[in-house]
Amino acid sequence: MTKGMILAAGQGTRVRPLTSQLPKPMVPILGKPVMEYLIEHLARYGVEDIMVNVAFNHWKIENYFGDGRRWGVNIGYSYEGAREHGEIVPKAVGSAGALRKIQDFGGFFDDTTLVMCGDAVVDLDIGAAVHEHKAKGAKASVVTLDVPRDQVKNYGVVVTDDDGRVQSFQEKPAPEEALSTLASTGIYILEPEVIDMVPPDTVYDIGSELFPKLVEERVPFFAQKRFFNWIDIGRLADYWDVSQRVLRGEVAQMDMPGREVKPGVWVGLNTSIAWDSVQIVGPVFIGSGVRIEPGVSILGPTWIGHGSHVRAGSRIERCILQEYTRVGEGQSFSELIVSPQFCVDRQGVAHYLGEDDCPYRWGDARG
Repeated sequence: MTKGMILAAGQGTRVRPLTSQLPKPMVPILGKPVMEYLIEHLARYGVEDIMVNVAFNHWKIENYFGDGRRWGVNIGYSYEGAREHGEIVPKAVGSAGALRKIQDFGGFFDDTTLVMCGDAVVDLDIGAAVHEHKAKGAKASVVTLDVPRDQVKNYGVVVTDDDGRVQSFQEKPAPEEALSTLASTGIYILEPEVIDMVPPDTVYDIGSELFPKLVEERVPFFAQKRFFNWIDIGRLADYWDVSQRVLRGEVAQMDMPGREVKPGVWVGLNTSIAWDSVQIVGPVFIGSGVRIEPGVSILGPTWIGHGSHVRAGSRIERCILQEYTRVGEGQSFSELIVSPQFCVDRQGVAHYLGEDDCPYRWGDARG
């Protein structure tokens, strides 16, 4: 039976301030952590035993997912940390180092293992991917997507021969220098003997260290070219774009919560909305306990998190409002991610509550 491994120990520095208080796999999409969609997807394909490596703010992941029984799976955790000056502090050991640490502790990886990053949403046909891996006699496989040449600069690129065997890698090459347009998705299928090749007690990376070693030692290592949705939250701008795509219904198996009260408008429980004097054009989700005062315009795709308060005369256009966000009277917000402490535009520029030069007025709806 295929085992599962979710990589969740990173700090998520490129998506701060979204990750200032949250591990990256806990960043919400449609009100659910990104990693929850991964676990649901693994369960859908019968991957029942899943290990998760954790480090920064690890307890937020462990407290939410527990032992996995809510999703019909078994989840275990491997904490990565070290004692410094009498305190245990998070200290990630790299994606490959995480696998070796788990293997050395209890020998978990005794079968084919699917490795996934905890900060992406995918709808990969796992059964077909594992079947191809075994049919080729691969010891390692990397799942790739064929991307337009002008986008290769955003990805790690995999170079293969005509049979799909991996020959080399390029990290974010310029389009004119790219030897391939196959982008690594951070989804790997590994056999136990590959994990044994990782040096013990060492910070070690899968993409930059283990995979070149497999190529050098001519281990059967193949790239799979597949067609599926792969939504990676690598940067702040990606999070806004991902949320827009999901709200537009472009991603399978990611359904809107709440009740659809009119076409494209979903509402949670116990809201206070001045329906007679507001303009709401979907797709829009309005969470439970939200108050929307008269004269407000909300244009989708927009998500209004639970407990939020939108004051009279405000305009919200293509925004993500996290829970308990309060928008000031007469304010106009367009293409922003907004929390009670900060807001971020679609290019990733952040403003913080109370800054003198901030053009917006907002805050915590509980205050």
